[in-house]
Amino acid sequence: MLSTLLALAASLPFPQSAPESTPDQSAATQPALQLPALFADHMVLQREQANPIWGEADPGSTVTIRIAEQEVTATTDDDGWWRTKLPKLPAGGPHTIEVRADVTRTIRDVLVGEVWLGSGQSNMAWPVKKARDFDTERAAATIPRIRMFTVKRHAATKPQRDCIGDWKACTPDNVGDFSATAYFFARSLHRELDVPIGIVHSSWGGSAIEAWTSLEAQREEPRLADKLASWDKRVAQWNDGTIQQRHTKRLEKWKEAALRNRKAGKSAPRKPRKPGNPTRDRNRPANLFHGQIAPLIGYGIRGAIWYQGERNARSVADAELYALQLPMMIRDWRARWGQGAFPFAWAQLPNFKKRQPDPGHVSAWAHLRESMRKSLAVENTGMAITIDLGEARDIHPQNKQDVGARLAQWALVDVYGRDGVASGPLLRSHAIEEGQIVVAFTNDKGLRTLDGGPPTGFAIAGQDKQWRWASALIQGKRVIVSHPEVTKPIAVRYAWGDNPDCNLINGAGLPASPFRTDDW
Repeated sequence: MLSTLLALAASLPFPQSAPESTPDQSAATQPALQLPALFADHMVLQREQANPIWGEADPGSTVTIRIAEQEVTATTDDDGWWRTKLPKLPAGGPHTIEVRADVTRTIRDVLVGEVWLGSGQSNMAWPVKKARDFDTERAAATIPRIRMFTVKRHAATKPQRDCIGDWKACTPDNVGDFSATAYFFARSLHRELDVPIGIVHSSWGGSAIEAWTSLEAQREEPRLADKLASWDKRVAQWNDGTIQQRHTKRLEKWKEAALRNRKAGKSAPRKPRKPGNPTRDRNRPANLFHGQIAPLIGYGIRGAIWYQGERNARSVADAELYALQLPMMIRDWRARWGQGAFPFAWAQLPNFKKRQPDPGHVSAWAHLRESMRKSLAVENTGMAITIDLGEARDIHPQNKQDVGARLAQWALVDVYGRDGVASGPLLRSHAIEEGQIVVAFTNDKGLRTLDGGPPTGFAIAGQDKQWRWASALIQGKRVIVSHPEVTKPIAVRYAWGDNPDCNLINGAGLPASPFRTDDW
């Protein structure tokens, strides 16, 4: 699949594919020289990299771009599109970019530093003003070398060449609307690296991962055929009026029932919801890729962070499918960006909902976390484990500071080469020894428990596949798990549930990832 995507990306003009019109864009009223919204005042360029820049001008014209006393040129194609690369620059600024064709466009206050893409659903979109300790955070937010570009939400049926958004410097007035996860990630990097940090933020609450992945990638995977066919059917039924006709019939029945209830002195039943057009639904496969990722493709970045998965944790089947979908999306984006296997990390889903006393509880959230852990097999990826940062009654936990800091910890260690551990302990291996299961981990230096007590959250099962809460003991860098009634154990689980009681951490205070050794 990857080779096909690479060939596809190479064959397409830049930007990708033929777009629909960007909202509120009228070609007849636009001057000939146009730049995408990304190339604007206060932007941040990726340091030590030849960054692509592109735009539109009269067909066959020459476009000259100047920055830091260096100049490059490009020639527009028959459709008026041009593309070139800016020279490599060290961290610093501010710079001015001049783009000249029939007219001159000037981009001011341009910084050069580290640029990251932040994407996902509502927990990536969640703003600083709704996060923990906002008043304190706002007072400390005069950090003008942190900049964020927020893409306006836009679902589209074809790849777009541009988006709506602008760059904002981090100030007390601006920070409240920043993505909290992305901001706290950027702040941690800025404090450690002491260079400008730019975040390109593109997210939409309640969105599924299939909306963020190209159709070309998804149509090559047979295991996604049913999901794609279901959406194709919904769109066809909307276009032929079937869905609207069904709604009209349901509405008529509701009116009759409401009238009967009113005569009987009863309250009316719930009114049927008006169906939405699935064509531009935010969850239709590829719609957000078209509207919110395609316009960004090629912009110079260091890597990407991702906070999504809640939408795909509605069933165990969907949660297990995520182990296919997340690696697919990563490879799809990488192939199209043309920057090789750029770093990509995600926030593993936190604890949520009620504690479950049954160790055999079926949890779609646990399966989704497992799919995320399995996705670490993709090269140059990382995961912030957040099993201790959630809230039982709120799918949007307010502690985004630690989520951002843990993503930054991975980046600082694995991307920037700083000393330390990239994440909490991850399952390395397990072995059955004398009626016990011995579990080994990566990132295991200083393995201990958060509260100093025995490890909690372990369950064990024998041939009967009945799960029992187990006793666990830390011996150096291993955990020994046992149960007196399970003399011949065959499998072990840790923190396997929606909101598990678990306490295993490493010396850096980072929690261990949930895992299981069975596939039941």
